[in-house]
Amino acid sequence: MKQTVLTRYRVMAYITAVWLLVFTGAIVLKYGFDTGDTMVISQIHGVLFIVYVIFAFDLGSKAKWPFGKLLWVLAAGCIPVASFFVEPKITREVRALIDDGVAEPVNA
Repeated sequence: MKQTVLTRYRVMAYITAVWLLVFTGAIVLKYGFDTGDTMVISQIHGVLFIVYVIFAFDLGSKAKWPFGKLLWVLAAGCIPVASFFVEPKITREVRALIDDGVAEPVNA
């Protein structure tokens, strides 16, 4: 496994989490205060979430996670602020795998 796989996951975890918070705020404004529209925000978050799922699945398959752990990481992208707590834990675990030499050798 390469460091870039972890970096892609980390970037998308934070981007998706921020957009989920923006989307949640837009929903509160729309239905709580009858202002605004959520169409564009929901579409952006939907596309970003699909990319997040792809990168999380890629990381999970290369780290050889059990299916339950992969579902737990994917669910974190659906719960506002959960990614902010799950991502650092996953990063520590995967960095340990990379540091222990489980990563793929670099071709020179």
